[in-house]
Amino acid sequence: QVQLVESGGGLVQAGGSLRLSCAASGRTFSNYAVAWFRQGPGADREFVAVISGNGLHTYFEDSVEGRFTISRGDYEDSVYLQMNDLKPDDTAVYYCAASFELGPYKTEYEYDFWGQGTQVTVSS
Repeated sequence: QVQLVESGGGLVQAGGSLRLSCAASGRTFSNYAVAWFRQGPGADREFVAVISGNGLHTYFEDSVEGRFTISRGDYEDSVYLQMNDLKPDDTAVYYCAASFELGPYKTEYEYDFWGQGTQVTVSS
């Protein structure tokens, strides 16, 4: 069993930056695809970014491309989402998810484990 814990959310002004962390307990992320999804107010949960299990491939949702980066920690126990030039539309609860497979995948049903989410609020 893998437990995921997100951290790093908060309130930031437009144009600012935040770094979200997703930590795994129980085992490492080695060879797992790990993704970030988000759910804004009144919206469905949507894909944001993913990194493959071997770290060689990353994909981003179009609206965050060029502003967000995703990376794996040196010891494969964390995955990070660096968010720059944040916009009010980025306001959402951000969730990390892990898959037993290498991936990368952009759809929710491919993921086996989910964190509880961390709130990101961007003020204009």
